[in-house]
Amino acid sequence: MDASPPNPPQIPIEMNAVAAGSMRDPNALVLENVNWRVRAGDYWVVAGLHGAGKSDFLMMTAGLMPPTRGNYRLFGEEMPIFGDDRLSTRLRLGLVFDGGQLFNHLTIGENVALPLRYHRNLSPAEAEKEVSAMLDMTELVPWANHTPGAVGRNWQKRAGLARALILRPEVLLLDNPLTGLDLRHGNWWLNFLDQLSGGHIMLHSRPMTLVITTEDLRPWRDRARQFAVLKGKQFIVFGSRTELEQATEPVVQEMLASDWPRG
Repeated sequence: MDASPPNPPQIPIEMNAVAAGSMRDPNALVLENVNWRVRAGDYWVVAGLHGAGKSDFLMMTAGLMPPTRGNYRLFGEEMPIFGDDRLSTRLRLGLVFDGGQLFNHLTIGENVALPLRYHRNLSPAEAEKEVSAMLDMTELVPWANHTPGAVGRNWQKRAGLARALILRPEVLLLDNPLTGLDLRHGNWWLNFLDQLSGGHIMLHSRPMTLVITTEDLRPWRDRARQFAVLKGKQFIVFGSRTELEQATEPVVQEMLASDWPRG
């Protein structure tokens, strides 16, 4: 008897005719008719000028608000996912907010530990080993016992990344991760995200699916593998680097105007 064919890999993110509203006003559309498929291991950058709706789109993708219209599935499950019975699917996706969005009354270490305590019901002592390893990986050990207000924006954003990674998600969404960073920290992020995309040893060497928003395509042009641009409520998919470089849209040319400085 022939063996059954293997199941096809799940598509992490699939949107059909999706419209996205604004976090401030869900009835105000920022995007319409989004048709988008993100495969496992993809490295997407979604670019747009200020006010194009990048953060709103990412919040909808993260499940923090529902699509206004259309169908959005995360690993085959209808989004948004709020029920406890489907939480395991929801936790396969992680989100890094612009600025980190940390809890100011908690230390950096406590912020990073929070998902383990909330979703896995671990005590501080039980979470300590995983948190220490994550702080070491993101170079946050010197700031572990500081509150967010006592460290700079560079480290606040990195703490937000560590918190999002602590549950080892398969898909990671990052909202404007390079905004406000100095050159050294910006290059750290670019190199670290390359490692995540290739399969970081601390995350069991599994390539992570990345979706990043930005106002500047220059630092990502030789890093990401798939590209899309938000313009006038449209979600324009360019796909490969070659397609991006050949794009004639003025907004794309503006965001590719010069080279990103390398450290």
